[in-house]
Amino acid sequence: MKITGLRTEAVRIPFETPIRTAIHHVEAVCCVLLRVDTDEGIEGQGLVWCMNAARLPVLDAVIHSLRPRVVGCDPHEHAALWSEMWADVNFFGAKGISLFGIAAIDMALWDLVGKAHDMSVCHLLGQSRDRVRAYHSGGLWVSLTPDELQAQAKDYLSQGYRAMKMRLGKSSVTEDIERVAAVREAIGPDIDLMADANQGFSVNHAIRMGRALEPYNLVWYEEPVQAHDLAGSARVAAEIDTPIASGETEYARYGFRDMIERGSADVLMPDLERVGGITEFVKVAHMADAFDIPVSPHVYTEQSLQLCGALNNIEYSEMMPWFAPLYNEATELEDGDLLIPDRPGLGFTFNADAIARYHVPS
Repeated sequence: MKITGLRTEAVRIPFETPIRTAIHHVEAVCCVLLRVDTDEGIEGQGLVWCMNAARLPVLDAVIHSLRPRVVGCDPHEHAALWSEMWADVNFFGAKGISLFGIAAIDMALWDLVGKAHDMSVCHLLGQSRDRVRAYHSGGLWVSLTPDELQAQAKDYLSQGYRAMKMRLGKSSVTEDIERVAAVREAIGPDIDLMADANQGFSVNHAIRMGRALEPYNLVWYEEPVQAHDLAGSARVAAEIDTPIASGETEYARYGFRDMIERGSADVLMPDLERVGGITEFVKVAHMADAFDIPVSPHVYTEQSLQLCGALNNIEYSEMMPWFAPLYNEATELEDGDLLIPDRPGLGFTFNADAIARYHVPS
């Protein structure tokens, strides 16, 4: 089997209501969808995304810049191809947009190989379970009032979720704590609750907030300070008892090695497009496992489920509904767990009608 070409298409999925976090205002999720073609007619699919449609041409260009490294090659050699692409982008450094291009191709190659052998990626990696605890991450935004937060949290409970994440980012500790208290009151003491500051706080504010959060028994306190401030995140982690989660804005295994060495997080959160795809995600998860550090994938719910089924130190899957409209298949929730699809490749395939609906002209 040989790779014969790469095809991309841009889409923009608007939100019904714009999302506001401590540092973001987001009106839509924008994606470049990738198809890797082969001479045997089997197609692998991958996806990368951003928050601004103006950046879609950049994502598209970096993917196609790697075309000479993969066309004509056997997709089964994805480990070697990852290394070749990594070497090819060396001039641009070990972080940044180059990893997005590698990630899109790597995801598609794993998907392709799974389809070629009629096996899920989870089985290719070595399956250890068929379900994973899910936390709903598609709401409880900073813009909601305490009453609105309580209503939405109760709705997630009615859908069957036993864990959920809310956002922090008000100007005062008191106001954020009132919101956390409202959600905890609505869901009770036995439902898992996470809180995400989206990099919005100074180190001192983050520490004060973390101490005030202790009575609410959070699973984790996410990205309290700027992602690049590993020393600051380590200070916060050392000063409070609630675990710090971070890593969605980190790149490749070397970035996560730095996080581990500095003690900047208790839970690592690799994002498939920034970490460099499935190949590099697995390396990061195994490295974390050597230090007994749990891992939780960021955003890529559909693709990450295959990783959740194979990697024992993944404790939670983020249920983010942003990309769901793009697929023919839907995720399945049972007793608060997402089921790991036993379908070839990554288990989710692009829906042609949805892509046409959300298409962004080039």
